[in-house]
Amino acid sequence: MDGLIYLYGLTPTKEATNQSFPSLKGFDGEGVLYTIHIGKITAIVCDLNSENYSEESIKDRINDDMEWLQEKAFHHHETVLKLSKMFTIIPLKFCTIYKNQKSLENAVQSNESKMISAFNLISGNEEWNLKIYCNDKMLKKQVSQSNPTIEAKREEISQMPKGKQFFEKKKLDKLIESQLEEEKNKVSEQIHLHLREFALKGNVKRNWGNVVTGRKDNMAWNGVYLIPKSKIEIFLEKIQEYEKSMQKTGWQFEASGPWPAYHFSSFS
Repeated sequence: MDGLIYLYGLTPTKEATNQSFPSLKGFDGEGVLYTIHIGKITAIVCDLNSENYSEESIKDRINDDMEWLQEKAFHHHETVLKLSKMFTIIPLKFCTIYKNQKSLENAVQSNESKMISAFNLISGNEEWNLKIYCNDKMLKKQVSQSNPTIEAKREEISQMPKGKQFFEKKKLDKLIESQLEEEKNKVSEQIHLHLREFALKGNVKRNWGNVVTGRKDNMAWNGVYLIPKSKIEIFLEKIQEYEKSMQKTGWQFEASGPWPAYHFSSFS
């Protein structure tokens, strides 16, 4: 077919040829997914009409049609997730589109060694995500009562004249806020470093705001880990141990996975 090619992911050709390929609907809801073998690497793709899915028309849809964007982003995510359960796959970002098969082949061939290295890294391993949430009010109370820096400042204020104490107490509130953030980062980083002992790799992502999470508690940490399948169970057990021991002090843990290895096999 003469048109655009939508790329979902890349998998080793030896895997693609050793099992039957699933019947899955394509990006436009009409065509189906199929494979293109490019030497040792196989691309999992679907065809798109070049008029309906030009770069300009997709940009317009993304900017102006939230319903379309949500539907297509969900389709991409679910499709890549299904494929990752069957193959070792380098997942591509949403709306990775090539003008034709030749341009796709050139891109794969010029990056073959990097892709094979990525396959070697992610094969036999799983990507998991851990989000840590914190009840700021509860932790703030603990920090206010037990932090030595704050205690020293509070003692210093108590020795001041009454008039000056008012302004210094305002500064104390800001100090408590800063110490709260330091405490959250310190605790979360210690947990992250401990969990990395069970992972091949562990990266820190940007925290999500409450508007995105839909939660009252603030996100204190957002980590992603590439873990050998043999260590998944102990990794999750350690998270449960943290949950049990820290829940009463306002900490909550949300582990999810396995996910396609987006963070450990990036290819643009």
